[in-house]
Amino acid sequence: MERIVVVGAGIAGLAAATLLAKDGHQVTVLERGARTGGRVGTVQRDGFTFDTGPSWYLMPGVFDHFFRLLGTSAQEQLDLVRLEPAYRVFGEGHDDALEMRSDLDHTVRVFDAVEPGAGRKIRVYLESAKTAYDLAVRHFLYTSFTSPRSFLRLLHPDVLRQVPRLSQHLLRSLHALTHRTVHDTRLRQILGYPAVFLATRPRDAPSLYHLMSHLDLTESVQYPRGGFSTLIRAIERLAEQHGVRIVLHADVQEVITDQAAPEAPRGRGRPHVTGVRWVDADGVSHIEPAERVVSAADLHHTETQLVPAHLQTYPERHWDTVTSGPGAVLVMLGIRGRLTELAHHNLFFTKDWDRNFGAIFDEPAYVPDPASIYVCKPSATDPTVAPQEHENLFVLVPVPADVWIGEGGDDGDGSPLVEAVADRVIQQISDWADIPDLADRIVVRTTLGPGDFARNYNAWRGNMLGPAHTLRQSAFFRGRMTSKRIQGLHYCGSTTVPGIGLPMCLISAENLLKDVRGDTTTAPLPEPRT
Repeated sequence: MERIVVVGAGIAGLAAATLLAKDGHQVTVLERGARTGGRVGTVQRDGFTFDTGPSWYLMPGVFDHFFRLLGTSAQEQLDLVRLEPAYRVFGEGHDDALEMRSDLDHTVRVFDAVEPGAGRKIRVYLESAKTAYDLAVRHFLYTSFTSPRSFLRLLHPDVLRQVPRLSQHLLRSLHALTHRTVHDTRLRQILGYPAVFLATRPRDAPSLYHLMSHLDLTESVQYPRGGFSTLIRAIERLAEQHGVRIVLHADVQEVITDQAAPEAPRGRGRPHVTGVRWVDADGVSHIEPAERVVSAADLHHTETQLVPAHLQTYPERHWDTVTSGPGAVLVMLGIRGRLTELAHHNLFFTKDWDRNFGAIFDEPAYVPDPASIYVCKPSATDPTVAPQEHENLFVLVPVPADVWIGEGGDDGDGSPLVEAVADRVIQQISDWADIPDLADRIVVRTTLGPGDFARNYNAWRGNMLGPAHTLRQSAFFRGRMTSKRIQGLHYCGSTTVPGIGLPMCLISAENLLKDVRGDTTTAPLPEPRT
């Protein structure tokens, strides 16, 4: 048994702590904020409960597998609802919205109705997406690529048979694949929008990520009643049941090693972690001893702020070469009356979304107008998130990752640019979804901007998700889960492998457990028999 300190109580930190504690370790989680959950947060105002982070429940098998490692299941821990439709698509200049379901035959019919002959093509596309997804789960996601053995295990016959196709998908962009498959702009956008889940754009994402379309168009889109905070509470309960100690208002200042100074003799090998120094809400400094430290905080913050300069694996100059994912302006609205025009999930696509993405990722960057946006109406499924005869809207506007855009506020009291963006997207939803009185029916308005992400989560450049999933920032190119220079220092979460999203964070926690065990397998851990 080892003493292990986990920095950060987001989903990755809580999940890692729980798995490590179940494995017999003495685990303490230090969280600088007043609650657990990290980006999975909530805002409560006047009877409304807004999720302020993830809102898509995809890859249900990953969630269930994680819970089964702990002797339970997603069904036992969460009240999950399958969404029908999965989402609704509003295209600029189109009067009709497209309803998408997690059903292959329905998807074929929609594609054929919009573009005759596209149904056959989308069937082939989604068969390929399923093959790629299954291969990724079995051989690529559940490994940290930290050992030569993990690379050798990729010489599995299943992988070798797919090498020609994998090579094509790695060298071709998602943009190129979608454009080769269909011609209609909206259909291309339906196939390309998952790139945003990966903090990038279709032109920069390898076409291997077409596997994402298997999740929303054929598998299922679900929602946990009560919101995504119920997922955090479930993991926190399991953590406490396994003896994890969670300390809130604990701001970690430094990773401590057995090397006192840069010029100190190192003896054999690298210096070893001995704990962390943290400060409580009263400003009192504490030392937390540990044989291992796991940072589930933003990797840029961990490396450049918590680790001494001479021991940094990823110093500041490294981040000059990294492509950030987008930032976000989040607009949370309480609406009087019903909004039947909107589904639970809604995607609003501009005609020229190449220009839209260019505004976010190219230089000089600027806030796009109009913007391709995502609108969530959880009150369509969950009556607990809004007062009776009211609706709950969460609007996500991708913007450049830059704190200069500002911070949000209540009822228009945020930074001028953040509030201007909110005003524009309220009008956009009103116009595109034909809700002419939308602005007049707003009874609650709260916004968040990149400045909030930087302040609340130590997010590099105020980004929303983490480094973009370009080819050079995916799989074994994405980064290490262990420090090169400090023994016993590990990383997990969305800013390391396998990457962005709640399922990836759970997989990251499992990969961390495998690293601690010395397990170099590339498949999910066996689930205990019940």
